[in-house]
Amino acid sequence: MLCDVTTPQDLDDRFRETLAALPAAERRRDSADPVTDDAPLSGAQLLDLFDAQVTSRQLDLAARWLRSFGEGFYTIGSAGHEGNAAVAAALRPTDPALLHYRSGAFYCVRAAQAAAAQAAAAQAAADPGAAAVPQAAPIRAAAVPQAPADPEPPAEPQALAEVDGSAPPAGAFAAYAEAARDVLRGMVASSREPIAGGRHKVFGRADLAIVPTTSTIASHLPRAVGMGLAVERLRRLDTTGRRGGAGPRAGAVDAPWPPDAIVVCSFGDASVNHASATAAFNTAGWYDHAGLRIPVLFVCEDNGLGISVRSPEGWVEAALRSKPGIRYLSADGADPVQAYAVAAEAAAWVRRHRRPAVLHLRTVRLMGHAGADAESAYRSPGELAADLDRDPVIGTARLLVSAGVATGEELLARYDETGWQVRRLAEEVLGEPKLASAADVVSALAPRRPVRVARAVADAAARASGPGAGARAEAFGGRPPELAGPMTLAQSINSALADGLLDHPQMAVFGEDVAVKGGVYGVTKGLRDRFGAARVFDTLLDETSVLGLGLGAGLAGMLPVPEIQYLAYLHNAEDQLRGEAATMQFFSRGAFRNPMVLRVAGLAYQERFGGHFHNDNSVAVLRDVPGLVVAVPARPDDAAPMLRTCLASAAVDGSVCVFLEPIALYHTRDLYADGDGEWLAGYPEPGAWVAGHVPIGRARVYRVGTADDLTIITFGNGVRMSLRAAAVLAEEGVGTRVMDLRWLAPLPVADIIREASATGRVLVVDETRRSGGVGEGVIAALVDAGYVGAARRVAGVDSFVPLGPAARSVLVSAEAITDGARTLLAR
Repeated sequence: MLCDVTTPQDLDDRFRETLAALPAAERRRDSADPVTDDAPLSGAQLLDLFDAQVTSRQLDLAARWLRSFGEGFYTIGSAGHEGNAAVAAALRPTDPALLHYRSGAFYCVRAAQAAAAQAAAAQAAADPGAAAVPQAAPIRAAAVPQAPADPEPPAEPQALAEVDGSAPPAGAFAAYAEAARDVLRGMVASSREPIAGGRHKVFGRADLAIVPTTSTIASHLPRAVGMGLAVERLRRLDTTGRRGGAGPRAGAVDAPWPPDAIVVCSFGDASVNHASATAAFNTAGWYDHAGLRIPVLFVCEDNGLGISVRSPEGWVEAALRSKPGIRYLSADGADPVQAYAVAAEAAAWVRRHRRPAVLHLRTVRLMGHAGADAESAYRSPGELAADLDRDPVIGTARLLVSAGVATGEELLARYDETGWQVRRLAEEVLGEPKLASAADVVSALAPRRPVRVARAVADAAARASGPGAGARAEAFGGRPPELAGPMTLAQSINSALADGLLDHPQMAVFGEDVAVKGGVYGVTKGLRDRFGAARVFDTLLDETSVLGLGLGAGLAGMLPVPEIQYLAYLHNAEDQLRGEAATMQFFSRGAFRNPMVLRVAGLAYQERFGGHFHNDNSVAVLRDVPGLVVAVPARPDDAAPMLRTCLASAAVDGSVCVFLEPIALYHTRDLYADGDGEWLAGYPEPGAWVAGHVPIGRARVYRVGTADDLTIITFGNGVRMSLRAAAVLAEEGVGTRVMDLRWLAPLPVADIIREASATGRVLVVDETRRSGGVGEGVIAALVDAGYVGAARRVAGVDSFVPLGPAARSVLVSAEAITDGARTLLAR
């Protein structure tokens, strides 16, 4: 039997046999007394944890039952990890949590805590003299007192209620019924599931401060570090939003969590090896070493396995202990009293010192990785039996019985009642509706409210020219940018960033070299001096962590504007955009969002600088991310309004925007001839911002000559080259429309169709690559719209960009554009 002992039926049988064999204690213990003489938990409190653990276990059994007849879609369970119920009990329900996918018991405890806190608040409002917590609530969420100075004793167990241990089983489950229904709805992909709405089975709910994580293979750890840093920065942010005086939009930034909250982030032992985990630990330690505070409690739930791959004995502890700047604590997840005591100590330490710690919680894994996993293929019967002996739910039951809080028979009655209730709920949710159309699925992906975005830009203009005019003039040293004369692309972006920082008190600009140095290309020069190191700051050299800081800051209520120094470096960390940033609203139906405007210096054509790392023209990975906004400003007079649109869209709709800045155009001044200054442009005064507003997904068209013969569709560096080519063609009597896409995602499809149809001849100039480049999307849009005219592409070669003059062999040139146009016109 041992080879199959972790099947659902055998796990259930083993539990029943064990409880039936437990000898009753010699005397009954008062449930209000400590469960043992020196335990931080009373008998009633431990019984509460047992009920949460049992609910989680029965949910795992229900998942396998649902899967057996094709109605369940998720069987990665929490069996063996139920010790995390004690971790939840040691925290406050307002501490934001990013949870491992084996966190069923944690979720149950948190849901009950939040419900009890709401009931207590309602009761206090109705009757201020009443007791703080109603007796019906088995778990409450009273405030935990500030932890004393080191060394701290375990915090008082105020996260659990004092209840009568003889409460009827049905009443015991009542505290967890809502949580159980949430989880079951996720299993059957019900559209009524409270966080993802049937899009994925996740642990998450806004009112529980649980942020959904769609893949807990460490990708959420950088976000957790960012949340911790943001919590601390918001504590210190002055009410003006800028250093040294009131800006146009004075006022404190609203934070979603209390100022003394800590962030908890759980993950499995195999995830310790992931690059994202390494980045997160390193960043937390780096900031701690630098004297900045990151109140994050990492919880490593170590069952010794990553699906079938074993973690080498002692490796996880050695790895976690070696992280500089992160305090290490360990506990046995099969011992609820120890797990609670250590978790309470860890939480109190992080809360008091605002520094990171890691709790190494040793667990087991029961019933395999998921429903299709046959553990007997890679684990011996002895290993499976050893794990069963450490079943945390049985461990809690043994302690309750030996302490005289309950008998095995009474606990089995609670177990059976919970199982019946969970099965009843499972049958109920089976009939609930599912997502039935593409429109339903994508409705939560990336809301677009262009009218509200335009209004936000107008409001910013009104503030800048009205109540904030004085502060704006002061920030610009008495000479606002509209009086500075013609600007380059870099100067225009710099001024727009300054205006953004003035208008958005929650905005922060950060990245490698952006503060003291002012950026490699000077784009952020002077911003730190004007707005202070709390709002413009340098980060360590790690793109994953830069994005993680942005993701966490956005969740915390800030408006992050991180910079990735070069496009090629983004590929090191692109999953933070794809798997984390872009999915947040999708998998939370907008309950959570991480607004962000990511500035990236990129594309090719830098002279005397080089190779592919500094001349990267690969943007396919960005255009492939659903909901992501990708902006490419080519001209100075487009850069500022496009950046304002991105900031407004992030603030209004929670958009994740990539602002891809063509490096080669940063300091370009001329268009046709040296000294003509035709690539410079003035910066608009606030009164002109509304008229110059650039909505997301709208192109710009330049007409050269009659503009009747040819349409060139391009972007970025291609705009300048195409305008030069159009000038040559004009001398040959050819009238050209040069359309700057400006937005690569979403593409300005309506503008593409209109301008293509106007001439019937389209030349797509794509400075990226022929395969996977932007041009493919443009041609596809034309075909989908039924365009019947002539079309041709001029695109970069499918190659990395080499060093020196060889780059010209693989990149688009003005001459190639001219030749392509002539070929097209000759058809």
